[in-house]
Amino acid sequence: MGSVEVEQTKAHPLVDCAQPPARTWQRTFEDEGKKIAMFSFTMKDIVTILPLILKMLRLHVKATAKGQVSVYDPFKKWMDNCYRGVPLGGLGAGSIGRSYRGYFQHFQIFPRIYEQKPVLANQFSAFVSRPGGKRNSTVLSAPNDDVLKGIDKAGIGSWDWNLKEKNCTYHGLFPRSWTIYDGEPDPEIRITCRQISPFIPHNYKESSFPVAVFTFTVENSGSTPADVTLLFTWANSVGGTSELTGNHTNARMTARDGVNGVLLRHRTADGHPPVTFGIASRETGGVRVTCCPSFAMGPSSSGRGEQLTAKEMWAEVKNPAPSATPPPARRRERLRGPDRPSGRRSRRRRRCPRGARGRCRSRCRGRALR
Repeated sequence: MGSVEVEQTKAHPLVDCAQPPARTWQRTFEDEGKKIAMFSFTMKDIVTILPLILKMLRLHVKATAKGQVSVYDPFKKWMDNCYRGVPLGGLGAGSIGRSYRGYFQHFQIFPRIYEQKPVLANQFSAFVSRPGGKRNSTVLSAPNDDVLKGIDKAGIGSWDWNLKEKNCTYHGLFPRSWTIYDGEPDPEIRITCRQISPFIPHNYKESSFPVAVFTFTVENSGSTPADVTLLFTWANSVGGTSELTGNHTNARMTARDGVNGVLLRHRTADGHPPVTFGIASRETGGVRVTCCPSFAMGPSSSGRGEQLTAKEMWAEVKNPAPSATPPPARRRERLRGPDRPSGRRSRRRRRCPRGARGRCRSRCRGRALR
């Protein structure tokens, strides 16, 4: 990074991630968009574009005969999709699209290969708990009924797909976007997700990194404190049904500087190079990060050792056991209401001299610290 860039960075040390600019492309989640309409050709139109059609067909036949993927397949049925937002990824590095309704779609990892259907396991989700046992949770996206059709009710279909679309707004301004969940899943919680991909003027090298960053801002307008958990799940997939091709591996990243994460190594089929996804989050003063390298998508984990199923994973995050292993792949933060004093409330506990966890069984009758 040059000296000019350093000075520019110092000049803008703070960015309000929760506040979109005044001028953005905006949509609410309940906006159905403009459906792609069918069109018809006149005889004059057909005569005009006939040479182009013949040329594309000839190129398609040649590419198919050589076993190559053609630049454009005139016989492919394209998905009717009017929900696209700002994509993830750098310049010339492929991209993963994201709908303005919150889900990920349109994978373009390899040249000329497009996987349009969303991978529904790729989701952000939120869980809010308050004193007295009050809990709320939801997946932070709203796929339409056609996308959710045929979803496995014993797998990710068991998650809480109950987001109220009217409370959610999307703002897009390339290369950034903001998704605001006002009163979701808790009526007194406001969550803002800011997405940004590298786009640095006069710096093509770093602008081409296949990277995206999500920053979450959570505000509590209630009078009671709230524990907020953000869950991010991601399939080891490059789009379509590629997660089913097998021989993929997931592993924890080595924690460094408070950063924890998971590496998803994908053994790509059809001669394409392997791909590795890196998903990570950084712990701060009020945020704890835990990771689960994998969970089973199906209804049963039989034959898979102690691996959690999607249903079990969701239940564990939603209703964590007091002495259980920390739930998977989540960020957790305790927020206080506006009329409460700032700063963290601390409880003084005695440490068990025998190093016990949970309820101490020794004579000291203390409770072990975690």
